[in-house]
Amino acid sequence: MKFEIRDQFYLDGSPFQIISGAIHYFRVVPACWRDRLEKLLAMGCNTVETYIPWNLHEPKKGAFCFEGMADVEGFIRLAQEVGLYVIVRPSPYICAEWELGGLPAWLLAEEGMRLRVSYPPFLAHVADYYRELLPRLAPLQIHRGGPVILMQLENEYGSYGTDRGYLAWLRDQLRAGGVSVPLITSDGASEECLAGGTVEGVWPTCNFGSQARERFQILEKFNGGGPLLCTELWIGWFDAWGGDGHITTAPEETAAELDRVLARGSVNFYMFQGGTNFGFMNGSNYSDRLTPDVTSYDYDGVLTEDGRLTEKYWRCRAVISRYREIPEVRLPPPARRVDYGFLPVRERVDLFAALEDLSEPVESVWPRSMERLGQSYGYILYRAALDTQERMTRIRLLGANDRAQIFVEQKPAATLYDRELLEERPMDLAFPRGAELDILVENMGRVNFGPLLENQRKGIDGAVLVNGRARHGWRHYPLPLDNLDRLDFSRGWRAGLPAFYRFSFFAEEIGDTFLDFSGWGKGCAFLNGFHLGRFWEIGPQRRLYIPGPLLRQGENELILFETEGRTGPGLVLRDEPELG
Repeated sequence: MKFEIRDQFYLDGSPFQIISGAIHYFRVVPACWRDRLEKLLAMGCNTVETYIPWNLHEPKKGAFCFEGMADVEGFIRLAQEVGLYVIVRPSPYICAEWELGGLPAWLLAEEGMRLRVSYPPFLAHVADYYRELLPRLAPLQIHRGGPVILMQLENEYGSYGTDRGYLAWLRDQLRAGGVSVPLITSDGASEECLAGGTVEGVWPTCNFGSQARERFQILEKFNGGGPLLCTELWIGWFDAWGGDGHITTAPEETAAELDRVLARGSVNFYMFQGGTNFGFMNGSNYSDRLTPDVTSYDYDGVLTEDGRLTEKYWRCRAVISRYREIPEVRLPPPARRVDYGFLPVRERVDLFAALEDLSEPVESVWPRSMERLGQSYGYILYRAALDTQERMTRIRLLGANDRAQIFVEQKPAATLYDRELLEERPMDLAFPRGAELDILVENMGRVNFGPLLENQRKGIDGAVLVNGRARHGWRHYPLPLDNLDRLDFSRGWRAGLPAFYRFSFFAEEIGDTFLDFSGWGKGCAFLNGFHLGRFWEIGPQRRLYIPGPLLRQGENELILFETEGRTGPGLVLRDEPELG
């Protein structure tokens, strides 16, 4: 088979209208992939689209992962088995409200690193990645018997820069790596964005959430009168911690906009199903302040975070039925939701008691960032002795991100977040000479969009000024929290400190459930060793989604790491979500 772009899209010589929906395999547990893909087909879509996040597949330089939730080849083959074509977006940068827009954090360990431009060290890393990735994708192209019909070059580059030499280099890398299907760019639907993000030999497309007629008119100026594709029809939006609530779009508005798009061209829903920012992989945005995304990536999509059909599903299906015959597909039944009830705290240990079990300290005269210590995500604790004074009148952290909790003699002294880290904090603390200063810094999720990508080192990358003087002699404790099996809950616990809490419950029946963290402050949660994501009492998200396939028949273990010393007597596993 062959896919071509001429005056229209053609599949094996016949005109083909792309009706696609986005499902990110890395935001959905693999046991649920088939369910989501079959629901996409049953709605009338003929294609599924996904990004490929570089940082998932090369978490450390030269160490590649393509298994489990990173099995992109398995996802693509499953889509073909279900009966769908595939659009793949393997650009080094994806945005996607994903940590650092999919770029690996280890890039930032290199001094002077420049991202998304023709900077030779950056290009060398991309080339290394593509040498591993592209041989996996090339056999899955449609003319080689696979389902892949399009691949994306870069993502919304016109919103970032104007280095067409970089875009041309990416194009040539993909072609040299065996990619023969048509290549596309996708940019914001403005002349300036499209002018900056397009390059010869790559088909331009655009992204928008409204005003389809006007957006397509702009795109026509760049595509020579060929087929129009909205690569991201935004049918919802993402939520940030501390936001006003769960952002939604009315189903009738989505259906009407879809109709306007299909009347002129092709479409990819963003998102068909959003899924979940498991682990520490949420991104952040920054305009006047840091706005880290919540754990849920529900996005008010066509399917809910846990895969339920919505009113949008049926309204969109009705619109699609006017443009193509919808195949008869038996819809999978909705996954069971289970209320497992109240879980009391079984065991607990505070961070300071557990520190040596979880982390091998690294000593340095000055504080060093996570990236310079080979750490990408989570927390890091800095420790030094206050051996030249007996009072702290002020403190300032230079080059610190994103949230710092300061302890003196293991007692809370201050918490600084985002822009508070830019200022000196007045203090009035007396202590014995030689007292211990601890600073716990959390990476809240690196910015995924805009000009700040290169300024995302986490932890402390400058200095700690105590009473105006730099404090030297630091012990660093990296805390990626990927080794909680080492926790010894018998080591002791003190109220008001960051701590780990263990819960257990018995599951006679397996189903999706939702962790209600009411009464708890801030932190992250782990089920049977799987990192579910972050929680924070400020909302808007109030419960964390737990996919049923993560549960065991019988005994299950939950561990919470809570950083504020605000805890309840236990947790509750509910049978309904609460996004705000």
